[in-house]
Amino acid sequence: MINTHLIITLLVSLGLGALLGLERELKKCPAGLRTHTLVCLGSTVFTLTSVAFAGPAVDISRIAGQVVVGIGFIGGGVIFKEKNKVVGLTTAATLWIAAGIGILAGIQEFFLGLVVVIMSVAVLSSGYWLEKNVIHKNHPSCLKP
Repeated sequence: MINTHLIITLLVSLGLGALLGLERELKKCPAGLRTHTLVCLGSTVFTLTSVAFAGPAVDISRIAGQVVVGIGFIGGGVIFKEKNKVVGLTTAATLWIAAGIGILAGIQEFFLGLVVVIMSVAVLSSGYWLEKNVIHKNHPSCLKP
């Protein structure tokens, strides 16, 4: 039996993750569209599984907690040192956010997930501009992104 509600949930998760990943892809970051989409979708699957097994003796927050821990492993893989600077920190943070968005989608908090995507893209876009044109311009000794 096909559960259209779950398919819609997964499609929304896929779209939200893709929106966040697209921003990273356009900036040619190590983890882009596919990675962010899959992280978001994967965390939705785990959350839906957790909700499906909910009951009096089951703590559904345990799987979400493990998603948060597990995503740290993937995030650590995109952070590396290049000469005298560290790169990939922002991409690792966006993967962490993608997992959170997936969890939100899994509990059917679609609007809140969309708000988080919009806020994240706003921070990524405006933050980059501020760092380049204001912060690092006035403080040349800072490591530039």
